[in-house]
Amino acid sequence: MPEAVLVDIVRSPMGKGKPGGSLSPLHPVELLAQVLSALVSRNDFDPALVDDVLVGCVGQVGEQSGTPGRHAWLSAGLPISVPSTTIERRCGSGQQAIDFAVQGIAAGAYDIAIAAGIESMSHVPMGTNRKGSDPAGPGVAARFPGLASQGIAAELVAQKFGLSREAMDILSVESHQRATRATETGVFDSQIVPILRPDGTVVDKDETIRPQSTLESLAKLKPAFATDQTRSEYPHLDWRVTAGNSSQITDGAGAALLMNAETAGKLGLRPRARFVAAAVAGDDPVLMLTGPIPATHKALARAVMKIDEIDHVELNEAFASVPLAWQTEFDIDPAKLNANGGAIALGHPLGASGLRLMSSLIGSLEHTGGRYGLQTMCEAGGMANTTIVERI
Repeated sequence: MPEAVLVDIVRSPMGKGKPGGSLSPLHPVELLAQVLSALVSRNDFDPALVDDVLVGCVGQVGEQSGTPGRHAWLSAGLPISVPSTTIERRCGSGQQAIDFAVQGIAAGAYDIAIAAGIESMSHVPMGTNRKGSDPAGPGVAARFPGLASQGIAAELVAQKFGLSREAMDILSVESHQRATRATETGVFDSQIVPILRPDGTVVDKDETIRPQSTLESLAKLKPAFATDQTRSEYPHLDWRVTAGNSSQITDGAGAALLMNAETAGKLGLRPRARFVAAAVAGDDPVLMLTGPIPATHKALARAVMKIDEIDHVELNEAFASVPLAWQTEFDIDPAKLNANGGAIALGHPLGASGLRLMSSLIGSLEHTGGRYGLQTMCEAGGMANTTIVERI
């Protein structure tokens, strides 16, 4: 079976996903085009050899509706012979793009593939594709009458696992502090590609990090999902989730160059990591955000590994309750989890988050000399992806 390796991975800076955000002047296709162009230009190979471009994207409407990977590839001036497809597994879309690319290489369907992700939440706000409709339908509602939004699910997870507001705020402050240190020490420099805006200015730093965040400032924030209606529907909740201990709405893009290891050797390209195992799993759709726990168990079992063999973990901080709940199941040094900050500090550009996490994971392994890394993220509907890599 061909071995899939990661040759390179890049991402854009993370911009606030609202009008006026650093990346908001860019059409989402143009944002992804610049990232793809940077990935190709810094690796010496013929881009016409790419078999497919697999792109994670959640909000596939409006400016993100027309196979954004194909349009971005063409906008970047790259060969018209290369096709693209779009993948949607909610927040795990970008990670699923990576996993599908790996599976395609292992199956012999691809020699070279690019896995990417894009989400411009300033252009396509979260929930735009629903248009006020009910995407679940009556059968799901009858089977799971407690089904609610992810914000409510985050509250339910905090209650189930006994996670205090203070514990979640502590994790959030630490996320910003770690991301600040990583920025100041240049850890992100090899991951981030500068993005040129239409006005000629360049964005080369993450806009979302708040170095000034403190426990005192977070303690002043009101619960984000406590309304008169939700308080009535969930009288047993004490409302711990705030904007400060949740991921940020963000614009961002990322892309990874994956190959058959033999092909990389023939092209004279040095791989940075190989893929050990991957898994997807489902869990309680009402709690919704606990999927990383069974998905991690499943991937570790496939890799025949234990959690203490993992040197770094990237777990998407959709809400602070997610990594804290995961930690109750897996005994790992907290310093190994989101070592350079997570989505609370760096943002969560939905379809692109899988690429942002993988770039952070590879960067952490290379920065510390670690060998094995694990990436996992929760997804709407109670699903999760987990991927294990080995640094080469």
